[in-house]
Amino acid sequence: MPIHQAQRSDIPTASSSKTPSITTAQRATSTALEPTKPSTNENDPIPRHPSDHSSDEENQPPDYSFDNDPYQLSKKLKTDSEIEAIRANTSRKRDGYGPITLNKEAHKAKKLQDFYENQNDNIQKWLKPVDEHIRLAKIFEGENHLKYQIAVRGSFVANLLLAVLQTYAAISAGSSLSLFTTMADAIFDPMSNITLIVCNRAVKRVDPRRFPSGKARIETAGNIVFCFLMTAVSWVIIVLSIMELKQGSSEKTKPLHLPSVIAVAIAGLTKLALFCYCWTLRNVYSQIRILWEDHRNDLFINGFGLLTSVGGSKLKWWIDPMGAIILSCLISYLWLSTAYSEFQLLIGVTAETQMLQWITYISMTHSPAIVAIDTVRAYHSGPRIIVEVDIVMDPLETLRTTHDVAEELQMKLESLPDVERAYVHIDFETSHKPEHFLKKEL
Repeated sequence: MPIHQAQRSDIPTASSSKTPSITTAQRATSTALEPTKPSTNENDPIPRHPSDHSSDEENQPPDYSFDNDPYQLSKKLKTDSEIEAIRANTSRKRDGYGPITLNKEAHKAKKLQDFYENQNDNIQKWLKPVDEHIRLAKIFEGENHLKYQIAVRGSFVANLLLAVLQTYAAISAGSSLSLFTTMADAIFDPMSNITLIVCNRAVKRVDPRRFPSGKARIETAGNIVFCFLMTAVSWVIIVLSIMELKQGSSEKTKPLHLPSVIAVAIAGLTKLALFCYCWTLRNVYSQIRILWEDHRNDLFINGFGLLTSVGGSKLKWWIDPMGAIILSCLISYLWLSTAYSEFQLLIGVTAETQMLQWITYISMTHSPAIVAIDTVRAYHSGPRIIVEVDIVMDPLETLRTTHDVAEELQMKLESLPDVERAYVHIDFETSHKPEHFLKKEL
């Protein structure tokens, strides 16, 4: 179903017998921007909040009006007291097990609270000017650039040292396959860092004639390659462990090498520190998320490997190879799951619902010349998103006006964080068949 804009006195509608002409000032007016003083170019938008505002004015809540909030979304915002009252009203009731916060009604109240909190976040995000999102994204990028470099390069240096340390631990321990598993995982960690660094440099160095859409997807491809490398190593260790279990052992337990145990414990503590550091940036950079997942996996691998190695030395010899099999199966599962998620991005899985809603709202409020929104698509192309929007405009409007409105909407959408490309298609009605269809066969 097409999405129609709210009726406004200056918006042409499909039901009008005669479409009113749209002035030059109206053609590219965005609800996310409002002029505060004359500009040299009458179509140039000016940010709603000039940079010379005082700190007191900046701390004031935004003043929403029909111009910057045509759908009156701000009236749907819930205050903190209203959200808190949802649970407070149910907490007065009692049952046989104490407060209602322990039963199903409390669970429903918590879900309702979460819903309104998410709704508030989405509304505030939509009503914020696009230029403000761009400004905040640049500030965030600048503030976190050093953290990103420390996370990537620091992880590389740490993984390089830990690979040497755990290689010593595995060799000195002798026949412990559990420590050999942790060693194999540690050796491949620096290789993953090198892959991420090379992919990041490749993304920034692009020949537009050879790669007109950029090379951002190389990050996803590099992540998939590394996932399968880790899985392959795990399968090799599984085979070796099965062979040892088949051969058996004449000794009840394996010898314990204390320096090896200490070395693996040091590696585990280092991984814990790296895990905590990458936690805050895991949802900002896809590369940091891969590193964070690697540190998370290594925490369990080192801990469980250390436990089974000591168990094989103190309890039964077969605990060590059995632990190596369990660890290798776990590593395979974790990295294959990560590879599946990366494959989804590479294939073109749809963007999140909140992103689709945001793109729809921006398109609806971009210009009064847009009568309706016919179609909105957003799907991944690697870590970033491709956007397709079909807008409906007056068939009697001039080509120059329709071109300018569509081009400005395209540029606005492409300026959003995580958007790789935006394509804006212009229609004059909504009763036609979709322009694109799925090719199920060649």
